[in-house]
Amino acid sequence: MRQKKNASPEKPVSLGRHEYGCKVCNHLERAQIEAEFISWKSPVDICAEYGLTDRTTIYRHAWALELMEKRRRNVRAALERIIEKAGSVEVTAGAVVQAVATYARINSSGLLIERKETVNMNELFERMSREELLAYAEKGTLPSWYTSVLGATEEDSGEVLIQ
Repeated sequence: MRQKKNASPEKPVSLGRHEYGCKVCNHLERAQIEAEFISWKSPVDICAEYGLTDRTTIYRHAWALELMEKRRRNVRAALERIIEKAGSVEVTAGAVVQAVATYARINSSGLLIERKETVNMNELFERMSREELLAYAEKGTLPSWYTSVLGATEEDSGEVLIQ
């Protein structure tokens, strides 16, 4: 199968050459087109709205100006669209819950993260007084302050990036 010239997004693009013939670069509403692409609007819908011939025009422009990475980091916008439509289209409750859960795990840089918490029980026991330790040993009763410290501190908590 024959591959088109410059089909690979890894090849550097001559911006001057690209801008000369690019219908998006020369469009009066270029900024809006780029913003909508980065916000995960469908390239087909963008073409229809702004009078562009086909979606390859949008993708060629996006690769040349490195908008694909910005779009990937902005996956929150795509999830927001799903969540917003939950009340007006037929979707399963599970799909909405999963979209909300995923949305909550994306940081401001657009990275999906898994938060983890650890509690060092030895440190907690070291904080207990002798009476609190005896109460725990005899009755399994934890001190009243225990629930206020339960949960991760900055040193105990970490973020794990999901690739």
